[in-house]
Amino acid sequence: MNEKDYDELLHIQTEGNKHEVNDSIYYHPYEPTPYIALECLFKEYEMSEQDSIVDFGCGKGRLIFYLHYLFHSRVTGIEMNETFYREALENKERYLMKLKCDPRTIQFHCCKAEQYEILPEENKFYFFNPFSIQIFMRVVNNILRSFEAVNRDMDIILYYASDEYRYFLEYQTSFELIKEIEIPVLNEKNAFERFLIYRLRKEW
Repeated sequence: MNEKDYDELLHIQTEGNKHEVNDSIYYHPYEPTPYIALECLFKEYEMSEQDSIVDFGCGKGRLIFYLHYLFHSRVTGIEMNETFYREALENKERYLMKLKCDPRTIQFHCCKAEQYEILPEENKFYFFNPFSIQIFMRVVNNILRSFEAVNRDMDIILYYASDEYRYFLEYQTSFELIKEIEIPVLNEKNAFERFLIYRLRKEW
């Protein structure tokens, strides 16, 4: 299916355009993860109803609804742009009209990523290169503090990861790279078209 077909299936509107930008040099312009990339990711990476994922810089919520539809996972989107946040809430209303489910399993918060307090049950964190390395470091440090408070396996999923993100995780944290998923066709033209999965394992 193409982008439009997926949006119609989920009863949402998440396609973006070049004029949709954030008014900050630290936050990057809106661009949803291509559905073709998400298909590749979840052919090789497992999720379940027991997982709780946070999408930092969720925009209009594409990943949120895609995961909820496929895996019934608890999903949370963090978005600082009020316009995108409102559109995500509108998408949630349309999605819930089509698919009857507990609305509490889909949450959106309008705040800066570094201000979001990680909940004890949240165990997977998604980043599509949404902001500067300085903000990324703060968010990861919040994740690490949550790990110290509640010991559990945690995954960080990076799409189109910058070298700065990778170096920080690999050399300044205890996260380990466990999987690299390239996106056929797209990766042949651009080496950044891939997912990197980092894991922090539960301490026994």
